[in-house]
Amino acid sequence: MAAANFPGIAGKGPWLPRVARVFQPETLEGSDGMTEAIQHILVVDDDAGLRDLVMRYLAGNGFGVAGAGDAGGLRRHLASHPVDLILLDIMLPGEDGLSVARGLREHGGPPVIMLSARGEAVDRIVGLEVGADDYLAKPFDHRELLARIRAVLRRGRVAAPAGRLFRFGPCVLDRERRRLTRNGEAVPLSGAEYALLKAFTEHPEQILSRDRLVDLLRGYDRSPFDRMVDVRVTRLRRKIEPDPARPVYIRTVRGEGYLFTPDGAVA
Repeated sequence: MAAANFPGIAGKGPWLPRVARVFQPETLEGSDGMTEAIQHILVVDDDAGLRDLVMRYLAGNGFGVAGAGDAGGLRRHLASHPVDLILLDIMLPGEDGLSVARGLREHGGPPVIMLSARGEAVDRIVGLEVGADDYLAKPFDHRELLARIRAVLRRGRVAAPAGRLFRFGPCVLDRERRRLTRNGEAVPLSGAEYALLKAFTEHPEQILSRDRLVDLLRGYDRSPFDRMVDVRVTRLRRKIEPDPARPVYIRTVRGEGYLFTPDGAVA
């Protein structure tokens, strides 16, 4: 059966045979003959057919995969298995995906890509606001899903040279360990929040337009109605600014973009 016949996935794709278990290898031989760690993805969706299809497609593309049908199954899996990224449907039975994503972000969980049949801009903004790293509306093309997964995972692997600490105000960003502290206390960051802060620290005292930030963050579409950059800036300000309503580190330059001022100077 073609992928196009499954609700939630659009476009033609490879025929994927039904299997009882998904292949979940631990290592993969790279082009240089070295073994590479397999990245593990947890697919959380109460639609068993779609979940199984996505799992088998991702397994066929070299990922270790597992599935869960609700928030309880997700938490049980996280308690005993490594997970590098979660595909999370919003409309779950019981606790919904938005609540789950918020909890994962508060506890420093793995990156999250939200999946939903509700593709309106407001739904995307809410999903990003609660902590998702990306958002994909159903029905989606399996190739776009794969591209977005790789983009989010790629951002998570990027690290600056060893010992590269960036200090501003009471905050210290360790760009090797991808760790932010404020007054010595760890501040949890999503993958997208880290990528945004890293972009700002690499371009201090420079006005960065939204288009430029999209280029630096990679992996996102450029819809002129998409406020995901603004949403991420708002979330980041809540974590680093003394008063998010009156930012001194990430300032808005009207009509141009954003300006990162490490010394917290107010114009």
